Amino acid sequence: MFNVETLKERLKDLRYEVKEGDEFSLTFCVEKVRSTIKNEINWQDIPEELERIAIDMAVGEFLLAKKAFAPDDLTGIDLTNAVKEIKEGDVTIAFGTGEGSQTPEQRLTTYINYLLTYGKAQFASFRRLKW
Repeated sequence: MFNVETLKERLKDLRYEVKEGDEFSLTFCVEKVRSTIKNEINWQDIPEELERIAIDMAVGEFLLAKKAFAPDDLTGIDLTNAVKEIKEGDVTIAFGTGEGSQTPEQRLTTYINYLLTYGKAQFASFRRLKW
């Protein structure tokens, strides 16, 4: 199930070292994303098929807050060797198209935006009507 520990593991994959003071922010991001998805699809909990999307959305929320309020904490995240392009169906997202085409901050912003929006189209498959 999608929780703070899963979020910590995902952040570790991105080379972000979770600090003791991050616990509240991580919990807040998990609950915010959980609430957003549950309201969007009108379910009591997040379906298993949407958990990976929820994790990435929570990571995006956390990184966005860190970027705004504690950017020095993000120095360990290295996107220079990250995936340059992701293609899902008709949608293509390019993180960098050439050497020096984007600054590290721009690459981070692009990646955060990707995490926050990727997979939202899948919500429609799970949406229930409210009566």
